[in-house]
Amino acid sequence: MPVVVVESPAKAKTIGKYLGPDYIVVASFGHVRDLAERDGSVDPTQGFSMKWQVPAASREHVKNIAGALQTDNDLILATDPDREGEAISWHIQEVLRRRRGLKLTGEPKRVVFNAVTEQAVRKAMLEPRGIDMELVDAYLARRALDYLVGYTLSPVLWRKLPGARSAGRVQSVCVRIIVEREMEIEAFTAKEYWSVTASCTAPDGDEFKAKLTHLDGARLGRFELPDEAAALRAAQAVRNCAFAVASVSKKPVSGNPPPPFMTSTLQQDASGRLGMSPKRAMQTAQRLYEAGLITYMRTDGVDMAAEAVEGVRREIKGRFGAAYLPKQPNRYKTRVKNAQEAHECIRPTEMRRDAGALKGKTADELRLYELIWKRAIASQMNPARYLQTTVGIQSADGEVSLRATGRVVAFKGFTAVYGDRNVANERGAEDDSEKAAASNARLPDLRQGDRVACTSVTPRQHFTQPPPRYSEASLINRMVELGIGRPSTYSSIVSTIQDRGYVSRKSGRLVPEPNGRLLTVFLKLYFQKYVEFEFTAGLEEELDDVSGGRKDRLDVL
Repeated sequence: MPVVVVESPAKAKTIGKYLGPDYIVVASFGHVRDLAERDGSVDPTQGFSMKWQVPAASREHVKNIAGALQTDNDLILATDPDREGEAISWHIQEVLRRRRGLKLTGEPKRVVFNAVTEQAVRKAMLEPRGIDMELVDAYLARRALDYLVGYTLSPVLWRKLPGARSAGRVQSVCVRIIVEREMEIEAFTAKEYWSVTASCTAPDGDEFKAKLTHLDGARLGRFELPDEAAALRAAQAVRNCAFAVASVSKKPVSGNPPPPFMTSTLQQDASGRLGMSPKRAMQTAQRLYEAGLITYMRTDGVDMAAEAVEGVRREIKGRFGAAYLPKQPNRYKTRVKNAQEAHECIRPTEMRRDAGALKGKTADELRLYELIWKRAIASQMNPARYLQTTVGIQSADGEVSLRATGRVVAFKGFTAVYGDRNVANERGAEDDSEKAAASNARLPDLRQGDRVACTSVTPRQHFTQPPPRYSEASLINRMVELGIGRPSTYSSIVSTIQDRGYVSRKSGRLVPEPNGRLLTVFLKLYFQKYVEFEFTAGLEEELDDVSGGRKDRLDVL
């Protein structure tokens, strides 16, 4: 019987059920070997030769794979469909080739599938290929770079910075991002300003709020009311005036649905909507993938397979009606800088199966699956439509003006399943939430010339806000913007910088520790190139060129 090797026991169990008794499915438990933990494991003077070792924890797994091959040496490598999965397959092949008493006849077969479903697995078995050495070369180049940076810089840190543990190539850059944000916060000087808001009554008795925009015939800028005295004078001017509606502007606006999830957006929404850390979200997604419920969860692609799009459209029409279904499917294109190997988006493998149909799953699995299902459905729905209304209110002499804004939902569109996408911006979140509340308020039916009474006038003090500290999700978003890291590394990088004590998490935000600050300053002073954003992103781009066959691994190294 052919022997199929996958990474995890859960995945092995699922695939074994699909393939039946004609195959033996075993797990490698991830990588079966790694670089030897000693100086000189990568030798730049010998063509960047690399010395590998099988860790003690992996020896039993290798023994089990070799044992299964004693009766049939037809080896099928079915690890994940990305650069890391290709590397795991290559390591297994190389370890088995060197194993005494075991001879592989011919080349092992490599099969890949984007979803652990019976249809996808059986289709992959009919389309085997060899190991993609371009992907492996990109992995080898990355491991060599990480090793050489780590093993040359880390001993310097140990000598010069007591308490420093190591200097990872990408981790150090992420620590720099957090440290520089903290320095920006510390250097920030808050500036005071005031606003004046009036509670108004329409002719029909309905109440609404309007904000002072013009005083003495001049438009008020953000800092035109710098202190309480100025705000009190402005408030009194409003109280002394009689107002009428000067203008009413109504215009339709729309909100487009979001694309389906990729790794970074899944981690961000799981954090914002579910309170899950990136690490917890990815562990949960891994279990859903291995159970055959979602497609592969490490991807920077937003494309959805044609058959999946049709499945989504059927669900939209059946559950929400034809009004919610666009005439043509929505198409999305990834905006990720240096997007890696093309993969499909993260979506349920069967769109008819919502979270209510799942049995025996943990609370985290149900919540994350529901989020993925809703996002996939929303991505193929019509936009939400609103009627945006702006009412200008003016005193009889034209010296004082107020403005009220509101929005009425004309058609829910994608928000019927995914809710409103409006989230307060990280910068000045308090002010943005006020603006969102004001713009979403419902206004009475007002016409030009209508008399408006101001029943109360309230001056309010504000201070400009510093940029916020990064959350785990917003740090990942920043990494994506800079082109640093890859879908398979985001959560591990964020976890590593905390595990090493460079950064801590307080009230959901990442705060640099003293040794994290020292690390950043030290590297920027003496090893600036290593922590440059452009240098790190450029290396990622070169590794992508290696995986795409456009550059040679040794030339890059």
